[in-house]
Amino acid sequence: MSRLPALLFITLTNLLFLPLSHAVDMPVPQAAAPTVMPIPKPPSVPARGYVLEDFHSGQILGESNADERLEPASITKVMSSYVIFKELAADKIKLTDMVTISERAWRTEGSRMFVEVGKQVSVEELLIGMIVQSGNDATVALAEHIAGTEEAFAAYMNRYAAQLGMTGSNFMDASGLPHPDHYMTARDIATMARALITEFPEYYKWYSQKEFTFNGIVQHNRNKLLWRDASVDGIKTGHTEAAGYCLVSSAQRDGMRLIAVVLGADGEESRASASQALLNFGFRFYETHKLYDAGAKLVDARVWKGEQETVPLGLTAPLYVTIPRNQYSLLKANVQMPGQITAPVAAGASLGSVLVRLGDTTLLEPPLVALQAVGEGSIMQRAIDSVKLYFE
Repeated sequence: MSRLPALLFITLTNLLFLPLSHAVDMPVPQAAAPTVMPIPKPPSVPARGYVLEDFHSGQILGESNADERLEPASITKVMSSYVIFKELAADKIKLTDMVTISERAWRTEGSRMFVEVGKQVSVEELLIGMIVQSGNDATVALAEHIAGTEEAFAAYMNRYAAQLGMTGSNFMDASGLPHPDHYMTARDIATMARALITEFPEYYKWYSQKEFTFNGIVQHNRNKLLWRDASVDGIKTGHTEAAGYCLVSSAQRDGMRLIAVVLGADGEESRASASQALLNFGFRFYETHKLYDAGAKLVDARVWKGEQETVPLGLTAPLYVTIPRNQYSLLKANVQMPGQITAPVAAGASLGSVLVRLGDTTLLEPPLVALQAVGEGSIMQRAIDSVKLYFE
């Protein structure tokens, strides 16, 4: 009679520090623990809600009212640009396509790119006008070009938001004008920003552009951090009377990228200062390390009744971890997987997880997957393994 052993825990302390393509110089833990300095609390910023997130690991380094549904104002346009970038990637539209400006787009209130009704403007120019100048007119023109109406485009936005796991957001328009059913959370905005930077680095560069001239009019990016901090390369401001002053920003220093979301500040200077304080806090007290590459073998697992005896296990995505500075040697990793794996095994099948701990605290637990398929063995092999399992 066979029996299923309890979950096996295989220590990967040495594996954790295997040389990686980018991390050959990462220090190997020493026996002596480092002097651990306490991390101060994140700065208290004057805003209705905020989030500070590491881009690579996705770990939250500070938050307040992160899941409260708030008006995002023109930060909405980040979601609009994400949808448009998706359309470009799918080759449904091109940057060179010419868009005829409707009267509705021309009449849209708020910040403007100053397009003229009936004129044709390229998708690329409208995108830059939406991103740099926060043009509501450009945004509506693009929405109509893609979906026919702004309302239909908002349905696109909600569909992609659901795919990204943005459970606290709902879009009623493309530009962020006030509406009682139009809202986002600070956490969702960070998720959206992370997806934008990850999926569309070739277009993300526009978010660092400081000014744009169209129709003889020069307008400047409202993100003051672009002038104050060379490490900041985006992303978007927002303001209405109801929403207050909002800013989602991102900065990169020494390979570490942070995303800060500040919603409902009381002024342009306040939102910039709050965002800068959060970014400085994150860079000063935390560091991010890449532990494993996607597709790299972390361990071989025994496979019973298969055409081969083992299957390599690894991760589907690179694994990053963000920790307090100077605590790298306290990191430990363990593999947790079923005690018995029986063929057939499909490539990509989930077969356990990697537990990454800092001291006694579990930081991450990504799934381990089979890096290749293992088919059933011959009748003889299955019979032999059945006997072996009986005595396990």
